[in-house]
Amino acid sequence: MQKFRGNKVVLVGNGAVGSSYAFSMLNQGVCDEFIIIDLNEAKAVGDAMDLNHGVVYAPSPMNIKYGTYADCSDADLIVICAGAAQKPGETRLDLVGKNMTIFKSIVEEIMASGFDGIFLVATNPVDVLTYAVQKFSGLPENRVIGSGTILDTARFRFLLSQEIGVAADSVHAYIVGEHGDSELPVWSSANVAGIKLTDILKNDEEKMNDIFVNTRDAAYEIIKAKGATYYGVAMGLTRISKAILGNEHSVLTVSAKLNGEYGNDDVYIGVPALINRNGISKVFETPLSDAEQVKFDKSVQTLKEIQEPFFK
Repeated sequence: MQKFRGNKVVLVGNGAVGSSYAFSMLNQGVCDEFIIIDLNEAKAVGDAMDLNHGVVYAPSPMNIKYGTYADCSDADLIVICAGAAQKPGETRLDLVGKNMTIFKSIVEEIMASGFDGIFLVATNPVDVLTYAVQKFSGLPENRVIGSGTILDTARFRFLLSQEIGVAADSVHAYIVGEHGDSELPVWSSANVAGIKLTDILKNDEEKMNDIFVNTRDAAYEIIKAKGATYYGVAMGLTRISKAILGNEHSVLTVSAKLNGEYGNDDVYIGVPALINRNGISKVFETPLSDAEQVKFDKSVQTLKEIQEPFFK
């Protein structure tokens, strides 16, 4: 008998990112049932209550409550935001040791419930931890997704829109690679209305580099200013969730498993991918220039060097 596919989402980790994601999901009416799991039960219960008081003003009803890992058994989507947070001066990759142990425990609890849906991972370093979730869970690669460079791409498109005076959603440009310091902009295909952005920016390498550096280092600036980033990534997670639950067949820059694409394999990394109810249906190989391919390969190697000691 085919399982009825509803819209039940479980959030694991109700910190700044997780609670912002919950608020975003409610405001956009993305799911029918939303469960919050967190070690801090009192805060999770309080957030569920607070969010429920806003349901009357949401675009559609949503049943929100505090739960346990037993609630994962019939979940359609589990979003993991739990883990140690990035501190000022700390890179995303510095977090891997601390979060690997946390994740093994979380995934084992979830899988023990009988969960057979889709994982969406947000915790940093997201590419390495998404790889870990797939290994720990044993689920098919297409049903384990990381937030990847969805936020980096959004930052890039926003900064470009500010520079050239068009709406951000009219800017077609990607950041690919690690969600971190080795990521890269795909200038070779970036465009507005089919016009290359390099032409619009008159191939001003200094300006183009400034835009990219401000994109790449935005998290460090935000963390320095207020301690953490959470609104932007929460909106990105909601966008991915909508694409999954709505079976949208949308192309988004998520952390996807490579199996020969871009000449690489055995790594989760930020690339444009087709997202629908099956998770990742296809990885798109966006054409890269020779220089971009070199940078992408370096990004792959950066991630592999981090994950290999844990998965020899």
